[in-house]
Amino acid sequence: MDSLKWFLPKFAVPTWLDIVIAIVICLIGWLIQRFVIQKIINRMALFLKNRHRNFQANVLAQFSKAIGYAFLAAVIVLSLSYLIDVPLFTHKSTKNFVLSIMVFFVFKGVYDVLHFYTKQPFQLSDEEDQNVLLPFFLRIGKVLTMLFAMFTIASFWNFNLNGFLTGIGLTGVALAFGIRDTLAHVFGGMSVALDNPFQIGDWIATEDQKIEGTIEDINLRSTLIQTGDKGLVYVPNSYLVNRPIYNLSRREKRKCEHFLYVAVDNEEESLRSALTAIHKEIYLHDQTEKDIIHVYIDELHHNCYRVLVRFFIATNDTAVMLEVRQDILFAIRQIMEDFAIPLVSPIDNE
Repeated sequence: MDSLKWFLPKFAVPTWLDIVIAIVICLIGWLIQRFVIQKIINRMALFLKNRHRNFQANVLAQFSKAIGYAFLAAVIVLSLSYLIDVPLFTHKSTKNFVLSIMVFFVFKGVYDVLHFYTKQPFQLSDEEDQNVLLPFFLRIGKVLTMLFAMFTIASFWNFNLNGFLTGIGLTGVALAFGIRDTLAHVFGGMSVALDNPFQIGDWIATEDQKIEGTIEDINLRSTLIQTGDKGLVYVPNSYLVNRPIYNLSRREKRKCEHFLYVAVDNEEESLRSALTAIHKEIYLHDQTEKDIIHVYIDELHHNCYRVLVRFFIATNDTAVMLEVRQDILFAIRQIMEDFAIPLVSPIDNE
């Protein structure tokens, strides 16, 4: 009691009746928060969703916890003010503490909103090209929110922010050398977000084919990729930005290329007719591109010709591409049999 009187000189010793009334105030406040405020927030969120205002509804829903906690904190401060007969909201010894609590819950609401959309970034924007940016910058926003909350609360207590920031700057220079690899990954993530080479759900492959799979998530330090065998690979962002990346999901057509080897003693006219028939067969297939079809002899060896067969299929589906290529290969074999042109093994040509 003596310590409390030193902190609050006008502190009044509460009676048992005051304690009971303070408890009743807290209980009434909890009931109001639980059955009135929470119900109002839920109904408002439902109303906004019915009006197709999903962003406002989600923000309100995520702020509901912070609003409830802030209201309960205010009720507790009010009951304590009645209990000791001191206005804690305005008293010079406690007002900063109360204000810090309220500011904390405001920033907590913002943090909860950012956390919600970090887990579900596709709900924030209908523009698919921006989805890759959202998880990355939402995580940065969560960190900035915590920093702003810390600095805002510190300013209420007259904390020397200039000296603190100077110390952080000097310490940061020393730490930068020790965590330069981590910083490289973070800046790599920023490059991935800004350049937008891929987005969540895209199927990518590196030039060396060591990594191939579907993008599951993009973090500050690494990118999560699910491989074809359902394995999860955490790839450092600096690794991705320093290598050519093929975004296989954005292909509109697939290239098929084959090499046939025929003996040089075949008649030229028969070879030309066979190549023309192969070209026609590819052109008539309903799923091949008609503008680029190459069926030509492109190399001459001492005992054989090498025939290049190149065409494109209007699909990005591997199964469809393989099925069309199979049709063409069967057709090529039949054409070669019809013109009596046997194929030779490329191994025998060396």
